[in-house]
Amino acid sequence: MLQLPLVVTAQVDLVLLLVSLLALWTRLSRLSYPSAVVFDEVYYGQFVSLYMKRVFFIDDSGPPLGHMILAFGAYLGGFDGNFAWNRIGAEYPSCVSVWSLRVLPALCGALCVPLVYLLTLELHFSHLSALGAALLLLLENSLIVQSRFMLLESVLIFFVLVAFFSYLRFHNAPKSSWFRYCWLLLCGASCAAAVGVKYTGMFSYLLLLGVASFHTWKLIGDHTISHLSVCVECVCQVVCLLVVPVLLYVFWFYVHLSLLHRSGPHDQLMSSAFQASLEGGLSRITQGQPLEVSYGSQVTLRSSASQPIPCWLHSHKANYPIRYENGRGSSHQQQVTCYPFKDVNNWWIIKEPGRQDLVVSSPPRPVRHGDVIQLVHGMTSRFLNSHDVAAPMSPHAQEVSGYIDFNVSMPTQNLWRVDISNREAESEVWKTILSEVRLVHVNTSAVLKLSGVSLPDWGFRQLEVVAEKVFKAQSSSLGWTVEEHRYGTSQEQKEREAELNSSTHIDVDRKISFWAKFLELQWKMLTVKQENSEHKYSSSPLEWVTMETNIAYWLHSSTNAQIHLIGNPVSWGMANFSLLAYQLMVAIYLLRRRRGFKDLPDGVWTQFLSLGCVCVGGWLVNFVPFLLMEKTLFLYHYLPALCYLHLLTPALLEHIHAHLLRSETHQCALGVCVLAMLVSVFMSYRTFCPLTYGSPELSANQLQGLRWRDSWDILYRHR
Repeated sequence: MLQLPLVVTAQVDLVLLLVSLLALWTRLSRLSYPSAVVFDEVYYGQFVSLYMKRVFFIDDSGPPLGHMILAFGAYLGGFDGNFAWNRIGAEYPSCVSVWSLRVLPALCGALCVPLVYLLTLELHFSHLSALGAALLLLLENSLIVQSRFMLLESVLIFFVLVAFFSYLRFHNAPKSSWFRYCWLLLCGASCAAAVGVKYTGMFSYLLLLGVASFHTWKLIGDHTISHLSVCVECVCQVVCLLVVPVLLYVFWFYVHLSLLHRSGPHDQLMSSAFQASLEGGLSRITQGQPLEVSYGSQVTLRSSASQPIPCWLHSHKANYPIRYENGRGSSHQQQVTCYPFKDVNNWWIIKEPGRQDLVVSSPPRPVRHGDVIQLVHGMTSRFLNSHDVAAPMSPHAQEVSGYIDFNVSMPTQNLWRVDISNREAESEVWKTILSEVRLVHVNTSAVLKLSGVSLPDWGFRQLEVVAEKVFKAQSSSLGWTVEEHRYGTSQEQKEREAELNSSTHIDVDRKISFWAKFLELQWKMLTVKQENSEHKYSSSPLEWVTMETNIAYWLHSSTNAQIHLIGNPVSWGMANFSLLAYQLMVAIYLLRRRRGFKDLPDGVWTQFLSLGCVCVGGWLVNFVPFLLMEKTLFLYHYLPALCYLHLLTPALLEHIHAHLLRSETHQCALGVCVLAMLVSVFMSYRTFCPLTYGSPELSANQLQGLRWRDSWDILYRHR
């Protein structure tokens, strides 16, 4: 029976509550200042605007979850996407809620502080160590700056910390508790979110999988646990740490593609089928076209390669020069190129060899895989031809031309076999947009290919098309897709020219599946890379460790007020010292244990190794890969690795205090040193606050005083 009164007892960690409130204050106070575009806000803001307008885009820097989180904040603030993100420092209009644009990254950055506190406790260190780790993150100027703007690093770090915290809660919970699997499920979801924000989240995810695999291997070897329990544990971990992240990763793209259903600036990077599934753009041209390519069809053929630029098979009334600049001769026949713009000279007619008709019969006779065809240029009536003449820019390949009979010993060779590379059956019909075909020259077995090389002025700088015998079976430069398609009805040349210049639009809809769009988008994100260019504030990974670099995020147009991504020099130095100290200590411990000296009890040794796996391992996996990358790198790429070192520092000091210092005098001395270091961290934080928050404005002399390293680029005006 219900007993009255009802009493609820709750335990509140006041220290945790205090650092959480301080974190919210340091990250959220005066968040709308400056009311201007700050550094990479100019980059991410463009994607936010496209989300608001439901316009498709592709970003090769990472998956869409981070962009969607930023867009959600903008949506909550009523942002309609109508802002030109064209330069850093541009003032936001009064109708744009700057606070809502920045609040979600700031909130994630603030929550990282209590998460580090809780994570330290889960590593079995004391509340003092947890407080120390929280304070280091709380007073880290670089993390504050990165959290206060519409950027993604704070969001990435938040999900990584949630993943490790929830996994350790699962691992440390009593084995009899079924609620622990909720923590494991949260861990898997957080891993998916981290990877969904930036691909660099994969580094921490792989580390977590390694830790989980080690724990599982130990569990399998524990003979005190029943076979059934081991199997249940393994299955749950596979589902939560592998299956759930994959499903959620796909889900992020499902939401992304569902939201972005309109044609946009990045359509040309995608296939014709993908473009036709978007509202506007190509879909307005291709909707309602005949599906099956037949003899007599009028088509435009788009190269499947998106590099160096999307283009269409093209010809025009201009011949190859009799001799090239290097003295080689040519066929002097009509040029065939690949042209990166819509043009009437992109139209070709599918002709059946042996028949003169250039119109579609009734009923239409479809072209199938393996059929031999001829391609007739619609505007000039020249046959697509190839022969044993070297191509102009790629002499190892054959020239492709529109055949002209000059009454010389160069017979026509204009038969091409249709090879549908993505066919599902040997007799498959060639389909508009959906089929990717290779055109194989019957006489020489060479394949029609986009070489990607630009022709000289005589070729109007259009792209070279060749026929090549030696090729990679799956090369996209060999594939062609019918993009625009109609059934030809005009036999006479003049009537046909008028027909080719007319519209192809019929108001009928055709879509491709989500999975086809998902796989294509994944491939494009991994293969279509924008050119890397040098940036004034780009830096190398080794410069991050020694703090030789900074980034000027914002500079007031008329005063010395400015914001820089610059670390707290004291805590940064402590982090580096802790990293070196841990490596030295673990090497000494291992050598002594090898000689039979056990300086630490087994439980403490396990705790020490776990600390290294999470903290040093986290630093390594988030730093070393950047040494191997050739992309443009910035200081903010180091922030996830830095967080692991801030987690390491207080835990290592506790280990030294508890297990290496025997006398109370030494322990007291260490305590005094730690207190002095914390005061130094705070003073360093306060010193650089004007560059962290952009206020108060400093004089030129004061700014010069903050230039602690000659390599720092701090800007100031003399007045």
